Amino acid sequence: MFRAKSRQYYRSNLGNIILPPTICVKFNGIGEHTFEIYCDSRHLHWFQRFLSDQEIKKSSKNQHSSSLFTLRSGRIGWQEGKGKGVRGSAATAVPWNLHHLTLHCAVDTRLWTDEGTKLVIEEKTEDIAKNITKAKEKGELNDKQLADIKRQKSTLAKINNPFPRPSKPLYKSQSHILVGVSLGLEKPATVAVVDVISGKVLTYRSFKQLLGDNYKLLNRQRQQKQALSHARQIAQTQAAPTNEYGDSELGQYIDRLLAKEIIAIAQKYSAGSIVLPKLDGMREQINSEIQTKAEEKCPECIEAQKNYAKQYRRSVNQWSYSRLIENIESQAAKARIALEESKQPIRGSPQDKAKELVFAAYKSRKKS
Repeated sequence: MFRAKSRQYYRSNLGNIILPPTICVKFNGIGEHTFEIYCDSRHLHWFQRFLSDQEIKKSSKNQHSSSLFTLRSGRIGWQEGKGKGVRGSAATAVPWNLHHLTLHCAVDTRLWTDEGTKLVIEEKTEDIAKNITKAKEKGELNDKQLADIKRQKSTLAKINNPFPRPSKPLYKSQSHILVGVSLGLEKPATVAVVDVISGKVLTYRSFKQLLGDNYKLLNRQRQQKQALSHARQIAQTQAAPTNEYGDSELGQYIDRLLAKEIIAIAQKYSAGSIVLPKLDGMREQINSEIQTKAEEKCPECIEAQKNYAKQYRRSVNQWSYSRLIENIESQAAKARIALEESKQPIRGSPQDKAKELVFAAYKSRKKS
């Protein structure tokens, strides 16, 4: 575990502009090294909360338990950069010009709110009571076991004095409302919200509707991907390294937007779960979609269908479905929405596939 503190100085000389104080951390066991935290606005509130918890715990003379810290743990990683660093100076020999340290943290999103914290307290209270009972059943205990029981009793007393948290009602779901997410080549994601009891589709959301005003980012991402692919091909012909021509960050950003909107739709309809397709059948899905397009375009010529399919595969945007699903899983975990998995149908429109995903998952649920 590490300790955070606020250092009261500023990192920039910008005239009358006042920057917030730096948040720093120290790790137990590695000396007196102090590390400043640099992060974007998406992560800043986690560290501000952790700093606040530390200060409350310290000012209350340890009457609060660190087991209720929202930020659970952290570790330092060494991130190696690419390239040759700063040129034309003696500074090129300094590794910090090219490499840097990263801070990886684990958080418990339930501990962000008062309602979620109460759930965690109930779990921890039950676990501690079980551990103490088991230890006492063993009979005579050694000094180490007695010290462990004492520590757990101390934690039990402190967790009933939680840190101040904002109130937010817990998510209440309806088990008969499911959100199906179909994946495809031309339309990477399509959503259907279904009431499985009545069999009615409550709403559909196309890929364009999911992105909204951000749909224009798709063309930019496609252009970036084509440019990187072209640069990679040139590097290969010249026997040069191709590692620097990986995928852009824009695809990851679009996936986050999609995942966020899918979770928002699930919350709006109080969905009990989100149904995702199994990825092991995606190659067959893509090939079927391309073949259907080719048959519609060139119905009477097999050779023309093959040529069209080849060109279509090159022109349409290739998507990282595993990355998209990882983002949906991450957002669903934060919102405490269950996930289900089912095999996506090969034939049908994206809307039909999303709807059938839901009914397949519901049938599987009833059987189990």
